[in-house]
Amino acid sequence: MITVWLLATVLFIAFTYLFWKLTNVHLRKEYGEKVWNQWTSRLYYWQGALSTSIGLTVLVIYLLKQSEVLVF
Repeated sequence: MITVWLLATVLFIAFTYLFWKLTNVHLRKEYGEKVWNQWTSRLYYWQGALSTSIGLTVLVIYLLKQSEVLVF
């Protein structure tokens, strides 16, 4: 069971980092530095990043369980 939690944590961190790496520069340029430095813009950005990462992590864990790679 610890393996599943460890795998989920690693996947979550990896998906969050990947989301940040792929979108941070583009959205910072699109919003502009003035708007980006307001806490509401970054709050919405991180809510989206965390929601996406949670969804992808759950999806990957579900697919691994259904394909019987993970057994718990």
